[in-house]
Amino acid sequence: MAYRIEGLDPAPYVPLFALTDAELEERQARQVTADGRPAFPCRATLEDAGAGERLILVNHVSHDVAGPFRSSFAIYVRESAERPAVFRDTLPPVFATRTLTLRAIDGDGMLVDAVLVPGADADAAIRRLFGNPHIAQIHAHYAAPGCFAAKIVRD
Repeated sequence: MAYRIEGLDPAPYVPLFALTDAELEERQARQVTADGRPAFPCRATLEDAGAGERLILVNHVSHDVAGPFRSSFAIYVRESAERPAVFRDTLPPVFATRTLTLRAIDGDGMLVDAVLVPGADADAAIRRLFGNPHIAQIHAHYAAPGCFAAKIVRD
C-alpha cells in the first residue's frame, strides 16, 4: 500500500513573521525561537527546528469538517520553510523520536480507527490502517501534546 506524508504549505504563514507581537497576539499566534531541543517540529518541513531558528506558533485546523471530529491545535512553522515536505512510502525523521497517534478517517470525515505507536513503528501501522478501504486519510498527531503532525494519504 503506497502512501504519502505531506507537510503544510508554508505560504499562508510567511506574512506572520512580519507582524509585531501585538499583531500576532490579535491573531492568537506568537513568534518563538527554537532553543535546540527537539521540541519545535515544523509542520511544513516535517523537521525539528534548530537552535536559534524563528518559528510561528499558531492554531491550525487540521480536520476542517462540519462534524464531531473537527480538530484544531497549535502548530509550529519555521521561517525558513519554503515548500511543504513530501515523503513517499517513508517516514519523516521527525516521527522517529516521538510517540504518534494515527487517526484513520473515512470519506465523511468520521474517525474509523486509531492507534498509538512509537514513531519508528508508524510505517507498518499506516499500511495496516490503509488496508481498510473505507479509510480515506490518516492524521498523525504527536501523542504527548496531542497536536497535529501531518496528513497521510494514499499515493
